[in-house]
Amino acid sequence: MSDPKFSVIIPAFNAEKTLRTTVSSVLKQSEPDLEIIIVDDGSTDATLLAMLEVGCQDLRIRAVSQPNSGVSAARNYGASLARGQYLAFLDADDQWHDEKLAEHGKVHTKDIGLDASFAEVAFCAAQTGLLVAGPRASKVDKRDYTLNEVVVENAVCTTSNLVIRRDVFRQIGGFNVDLRYAEDQEFLARLIGQGLRLGGIARPLVRYRMSEDGLSCDFEAMLAGWRTFACNWLEIDDLVRAEATYCRYLARRVLRAGGDMAVARSYVRRGLAAHRPTFMSARSRSLLTICGAYAGGLMPTSMRRAVFA
Repeated sequence: MSDPKFSVIIPAFNAEKTLRTTVSSVLKQSEPDLEIIIVDDGSTDATLLAMLEVGCQDLRIRAVSQPNSGVSAARNYGASLARGQYLAFLDADDQWHDEKLAEHGKVHTKDIGLDASFAEVAFCAAQTGLLVAGPRASKVDKRDYTLNEVVVENAVCTTSNLVIRRDVFRQIGGFNVDLRYAEDQEFLARLIGQGLRLGGIARPLVRYRMSEDGLSCDFEAMLAGWRTFACNWLEIDDLVRAEATYCRYLARRVLRAGGDMAVARSYVRRGLAAHRPTFMSARSRSLLTICGAYAGGLMPTSMRRAVFA
């Protein structure tokens, strides 16, 4: 059997409710030259049963398990088993557009010097098992991205968006298993820090699930994790300005998740205190974030998710 072009790596922890639709979005890819490696990370629910069910659907699916070690270790384990020329990561609660892998294949074929790529992300709410895209998506506006664009504001948005050459992934050393948060940004910082190229595709190809619970909403831990790695890449003055931007980002995450308005206001205050000019640099976004933090409680959660995606 020849090696596939893409190895899709899906880390799964207590993902019985979402794993089937996630895998289905991979099986619907217009690019068929792929394998799927699902890594159970010591789940305590019926994730293993879901893995066995989807594994019977297609010979390209491989299901493996490890003791609970964290998402970085699960991704690294999947990568160690991969045979594809490119690794494509997908979290067990997100989904892909049918053309996701085909579009990345075109970009890398056209630009053979490109080491990793990502696309735009559609922020989605779950409705009857489906991810329904809201009116907003992340934006990709140029080819090669810089260190600041992954350290200060994560241009890639989510690891479900990342496609990288397998040899480059191994060269970088995989994800840092000691980080529970911001591990994706730390990985991208090492990629660009080594002079490797990260490029974007100006088309929404990932459906990112907006959730009110889970890791993505432990905001203080997110800030602490971000600080842990950012201080290794930025000078102190740049770090202060970057923290202002990151606090604005966290305020928007709180608003999008339907969280406590007091928490959103605290990140607005901390961002302004860290470096007011930087916090206000994207004026319309900053003003909307401030207004949302102080008046967002009047908005329905669904509206906040749409506005602050």
